[in-house]
Amino acid sequence: MEAAITQRIQYPSWVDCRKVECKPQRGSLRYSQQVKVDRRFRGLSLARLQPERRNDQRRAVSPAVSCSDNNSSALLETGSVYPFDEDILKRKAEEVKPYLNGRSMYLVGMMGSGKTTVGKLMSKVLGYTFFDCDTLIEQAMNGTSVAEIFVHHGENFFRGKETDALKKLSSRYQVVVSTGGGAVIRPINWKYMHKGISIWLDVPLEALAHRIAAVGTDSRPLLHDESGDAYSVAFKRLTAIWDERGEAYTNANARVSLENIAAKRGYKNVSDLTPTEIAIEAFEQVLSFLEKEETMEIPDGDL
Repeated sequence: MEAAITQRIQYPSWVDCRKVECKPQRGSLRYSQQVKVDRRFRGLSLARLQPERRNDQRRAVSPAVSCSDNNSSALLETGSVYPFDEDILKRKAEEVKPYLNGRSMYLVGMMGSGKTTVGKLMSKVLGYTFFDCDTLIEQAMNGTSVAEIFVHHGENFFRGKETDALKKLSSRYQVVVSTGGGAVIRPINWKYMHKGISIWLDVPLEALAHRIAAVGTDSRPLLHDESGDAYSVAFKRLTAIWDERGEAYTNANARVSLENIAAKRGYKNVSDLTPTEIAIEAFEQVLSFLEKEETMEIPDGDL
């Protein structure tokens, strides 16, 4: 469903169309002693990677980070890519890749949260293959769009196809997957996603509503039938959807809060963030998750 929005962002195509799978050996996720030593010095390297104050810094941070402004039409549509940020992204990918041990990553979040755009960036710098669940379902239905599937077959039918897609993807290694916004509501889907690492893109509802209102709701069957002001309709429906799904998103292994990133970067609005900045934070949160996972798995006596 995010394909229409993705096309508006001025980035090259990130999809890695390689067909060859690389399956690492299954086994313990414990890290070698050398890896543990390397991780101890990660804090030092991060200090050198902090972004310098740019001459074109967009706005000073306010006491409370805003979700949108009157001049911002859509989240993640600034189109600005800074070479410094791209360099950090590549270094983050190089840092996290040895610890992943080939495990896949699944991006979850509300509709319009940027899962496809950020997922493509992450897969590119990791050298992983990218998959969009909605696209896979459409291909399995001979090109029928998600919106048409909802109309002609209903949501339950679509959710079944979504589970089938996640089941197939869970058997693969070294993939980054963009899931549909409602994938989190089925417990069986978490079983498949937790074979890898799940990452929640947590975006304020106000920002999502502004973005969706800017690009239209034609490709979003859960919003398209409403009438009225585009922003008001989107915000009202997103709020209702959040009430149903919000708790389910917390099952993700890592949370990427756009409000937190904006505050750290010194931006007034989350709409000022670029996909690259969000992808950098995603890698940071994955590293934090892996650190906690390692601590839980290894007995104190083995440290």
